[in-house]
Amino acid sequence: MPPPEDRDPMPVLSVLPVTFRATRTRIVLLSVGAVMFAVISAIGMTLDQLNPGERLSFIVTAALFFGVLALLSRPKVVADADGVTVVNLTRTRRLAWAEILRVNLRTGDPWVFLDLSDGSSLPVLAIQPGVAKEHAIRDARALRALAESHGTGTDARDTGSGAPGNDPRGTGPGDAGSHNG
Repeated sequence: MPPPEDRDPMPVLSVLPVTFRATRTRIVLLSVGAVMFAVISAIGMTLDQLNPGERLSFIVTAALFFGVLALLSRPKVVADADGVTVVNLTRTRRLAWAEILRVNLRTGDPWVFLDLSDGSSLPVLAIQPGVAKEHAIRDARALRALAESHGTGTDARDTGSGAPGNDPRGTGPGDAGSHNG
C-alpha cells in the first residue's frame, strides 16, 4: 500500500446535478451504428436484382443494427440533490442517496456496482473501465464521494461484516480507488 501522501486525494465533490456516462464508448457505438446503417442501406439500394420488399428488408435490418447499438450507448447516471438516477440498457431506476451504501469498482469488474440498503447490488453500466480506465476510476471516486457526503446509510466496511470483496480497512478490492492494476 502506498504511503498516504502518494495516494490520490479525496475527489472534489461535483456540483449537482452531474451526469456520468461512458462517452468514448457512446461515440464509438453511435458512429459505428450510423456507418453500418448507411452502408447496409446503400448496398440494399444499389443491388439491381432486388425487388422493393427486399430493399426495404436491408433498410429494416440496418435500422435494427443501429437500434441495438443505440441501446448499448444509453447507460448514464444522473446525480442530483435528491439522489441518483441509474439508466442501464432497458431499465431506469431512481435511488435516494440513503439507499446507496457503497460504490464499488473492483479490479476486474466490467462496471461499477452500487450496494443498496435492501441488500441487493445494482450494476451501473455507465461507468466502465474497459475503454477509458482512468476516467472510469475518477467517475467512480466522484460518485462514491457524492454518496458518502449525501447518503445516510451505513457502509458494510464500517460494521466489520467482512462481506465478500470488502476490506474492512477501506483500502482493498472493494474500494473504488483501488482499481490500479
